[in-house]
Amino acid sequence: MNKKDKKNAYLYCKFRDEQFALYDEYAKRHGMLMKTLLVVNVLFYAADGLTQTDICQRTFQSKQTVNLIIKNLLAEGYVTVDEVPENKRNKIVRMTEAGRGYCEKVVRHITWAEDTAMSMFTAEEQNQLIDLSRTFTKNLTKLVNQEMEEIKE
Repeated sequence: MNKKDKKNAYLYCKFRDEQFALYDEYAKRHGMLMKTLLVVNVLFYAADGLTQTDICQRTFQSKQTVNLIIKNLLAEGYVTVDEVPENKRNKIVRMTEAGRGYCEKVVRHITWAEDTAMSMFTAEEQNQLIDLSRTFTKNLTKLVNQEMEEIKE
């Protein structure tokens, strides 16, 4: 690893953090937390609803966090939670009409912004961005999860 590698890692992570801050600010501007925005986003586009496990997997959030968000959305009348007949431990979360009204403008706008920002790249640039981001994430996951006996500088 050289100085350029370290600088590029810093820049890439800085851009990622800037994106997180952008989503956080956007969510707050619309009266919700970023993690709630992530949950309502996946539920808005899931016509048949999702289990809480599905929501966790799609939003990369813990079961506890998703459960708390769902409880809050349920209390507001924005979602329903129904048992799955075959497995009563699994519950399907569906957005209500009130829930769709609550988040439709916010969700559709952020989706439009993401789609439009991506469309500003050529098809080749889009593929490069996705491929390189996927590879970076795989590499980072492997390295973060590996036990290090010694940190090399």
